[in-house]
Amino acid sequence: MRRFLWLVWVLWLIGWGSWAQETSARRVLWLRVEGALTPVVADYLRRGIENAQDQGAEAIVLQLNTPGGEVNLTLRLVSMIRESPVPVIVYVAPRGAIAGSAGTLVTLAGHLAWMAPETAIGAASPVGGQGEELPETLSQKVKEILKAQVRSLTERRGPDAVKLAEAAVESAKAVSAQEALTAGLIDGIAENPEDLLRQLDGRAVSVQGQSRTLHTMGAVIVPLPMNIVEEILHRLVDPNIALILLAIGIQAILIELSSPGGWIAGFIGVVCLLLAAYGIGVLPVNWLGLLLIAVAIVLFILDVKAPTHGALTAVGTATFIAGALVLFAPVARSPFPPLSPWVAGGTGLAMAGFFGFIVAKALQAQRRPSVMGVESLIGRLGEARTDLNPIGMVHVAGELWTAESESGMIAAGTSVQVVGVEGLRLRVRKWEPPADPSGPAAPPANRESASQRA
Repeated sequence: MRRFLWLVWVLWLIGWGSWAQETSARRVLWLRVEGALTPVVADYLRRGIENAQDQGAEAIVLQLNTPGGEVNLTLRLVSMIRESPVPVIVYVAPRGAIAGSAGTLVTLAGHLAWMAPETAIGAASPVGGQGEELPETLSQKVKEILKAQVRSLTERRGPDAVKLAEAAVESAKAVSAQEALTAGLIDGIAENPEDLLRQLDGRAVSVQGQSRTLHTMGAVIVPLPMNIVEEILHRLVDPNIALILLAIGIQAILIELSSPGGWIAGFIGVVCLLLAAYGIGVLPVNWLGLLLIAVAIVLFILDVKAPTHGALTAVGTATFIAGALVLFAPVARSPFPPLSPWVAGGTGLAMAGFFGFIVAKALQAQRRPSVMGVESLIGRLGEARTDLNPIGMVHVAGELWTAESESGMIAAGTSVQVVGVEGLRLRVRKWEPPADPSGPAAPPANRESASQRA
């Protein structure tokens, strides 16, 4: 027992020591941004800064790989980084990554800036929302604002860095990691995260006007990925995903409208349309494309209401595909991915298939015999209640009807079959059971027993 207690005591000391060492270890919070800069990135960065403060992190590393983003959002990100109470190190990585356009300003805003080998930075000239060149006066204004911003961010790095940063804005100049380091635009080149922390150790940074020395050697890297909501919203800024969600939302809403009472299709449709609207609201779009898509939906609905054997569906499909291509037309120097023609065509054909199925069902319903009204009596069996010579009374489907015989005199009590309807008068003929015992017999529901007649 004594040995057992000693063993428990030793294990507790080991566990407590490991826990104490882990809790006291310095931490570096690691954020990762891939793709265009969107409003979600601002929320993600704000959450990272708050978490770093709560954990007492030594620094935040923002690993960046972006082709750029909207100017106002970029200035917001710059402000958040410069006001952070925790040092923010921007690290352009992995190999092949870029800090293009707006990403250049975000990198320069970092308290320290590092790049991985074989990366690039620059090409920060402003363009319009559709990738077009801005009017001369407006372009000059925006450039001057951005040049003033990069000067304030790089003046501590020396005149060569300021000159290169201004050239990135004025003439869309881009440079490699080594060229940026030579000009002093960045603070270093790191092969990997461990190399970065090793180089950061002992570096002095100015945070909110106060000098601070980093101690990152042996620090624990704490990844902070985007949460599920941030990840979804960040991925939505893709024209391919936005178009698919738009198509699903439209179809689901139309299903709900065609058969009201359920809520699942309507709920799915509303959610998909809201998500598609978020993506469309961030992406550079041509609103003429949305108008063409609306016209296509109208054509699909018209083909359902007044079937034209698929002619309107075919026209609607072509209009939908054209609208999708116009809505997300390729934009020069856009930070967002382009719309795949395969996705546009596939989505249009899927829409056509959906509405084609509805049209086929509508045509099938038109050819189906009526199951309501007097037309539903055709083929039913009954019994003559009076002599039909040729007009009399018959009992069919639980009711008495005036009927006219097509097969001569029919005596009362004889089985008859309805062969036609003229207004409220039935046309009948004498019915005899088939000679083949295996042949069809009269449905019990259409004949009355002797007791019922009595």
